[in-house]
Amino acid sequence: MAEIKLASLAHSYQTSPSAPEDYAIRQMDHVWEQGGAYALLGPSGCGKSTLLNIISGLLIPSSGHVLFDGKEVNHLSPAERNVAQVFQFPVVYDTMTVYDNLAFPLRNLGKDKATIDKRVREIAAALELDSDLLRKANNLSADDKQKVSMGRGLVRDEVSAILLDEPLTVIDPSLKWKLRRQLKRLHQQFDITMVLVTHDQLEASTFADKIALMYQGQIVQNGTPQELFEQPAHTFVGYFIGSPGMNFIEVSLHDGCACFAGLSVPVEPATYDLAVNLGSSNMKLGIRPEFVRLHEQSQAGALDTLVTNIEDLGSYKIVTVEVAGQPIKARIEEDDWVPTGRVYLSFPLPWLKLYADEYLVKAV
Repeated sequence: MAEIKLASLAHSYQTSPSAPEDYAIRQMDHVWEQGGAYALLGPSGCGKSTLLNIISGLLIPSSGHVLFDGKEVNHLSPAERNVAQVFQFPVVYDTMTVYDNLAFPLRNLGKDKATIDKRVREIAAALELDSDLLRKANNLSADDKQKVSMGRGLVRDEVSAILLDEPLTVIDPSLKWKLRRQLKRLHQQFDITMVLVTHDQLEASTFADKIALMYQGQIVQNGTPQELFEQPAHTFVGYFIGSPGMNFIEVSLHDGCACFAGLSVPVEPATYDLAVNLGSSNMKLGIRPEFVRLHEQSQAGALDTLVTNIEDLGSYKIVTVEVAGQPIKARIEEDDWVPTGRVYLSFPLPWLKLYADEYLVKAV
């Protein structure tokens, strides 16, 4: 196991990068602690796989340092870094049995036969492959091949870290939940530093203790699933986490309020003062649909709105209302009152967020 630290790390595929957009990974500092279960989450093209390949040693960064337990490993090969990487598509030896696939890394390390047999059977049991040990890998389903691929990473008990690059993409949707649960159990059982790359927020939140969310080559927030949901540090976090994402309204600041289209919404005084001092012309008000409140009768401070759409998603509904031409989504539970026509909307102050230049304004 190892602590993985990225120090002033940046990478570009161009020979002479000159602007931030020329970098696949923009300069960052980040730490994954020893023995943790982590997710690297973000949309396609944000730099997740590039970052994982730099950590594993498949890529040398343009600048900065990768450190394992405080030791720089920039120019060490993947084998010298002692990491295991599981790719999006299963990498197995089709002509070998499941047993031989799992035993292969240990045989290369010169382990004795008894040690190999014990470890292979332990990993096979954990992955529910013990009944398939004598089967040729080419006879397995894609799901089981991916389990074999993961097993080869787990079988080395001295491995520094296991890096998983979207390993559930090829898995049948009906089986993904089971394999996610197995991954979590395997981490708890073997206590290995694991980093899961994914674009699926459900995969990330059900596996990881902490999620690093990437956007345009940067980690814009690192925290627990609850922190990313309740305290989005960047507007992209609010947009990407949650279904649907956060409501955002462009506003200006006047007299302790966030103002738009002639309407005023009170903001916490400390947050307001800090935002004013920033002097930004790019201010946004944000609130999650889960925290928007809809009222049948007029209330003090509530905004007069009109329902424009209702989406019935079974266990809950998404109600879209229009406020001065601005659409706002609210989530209501299955048995809650369903508004139609004119309705009154309020934003509970504790859940109202203010963003300057896309970053959360947060008074200490």
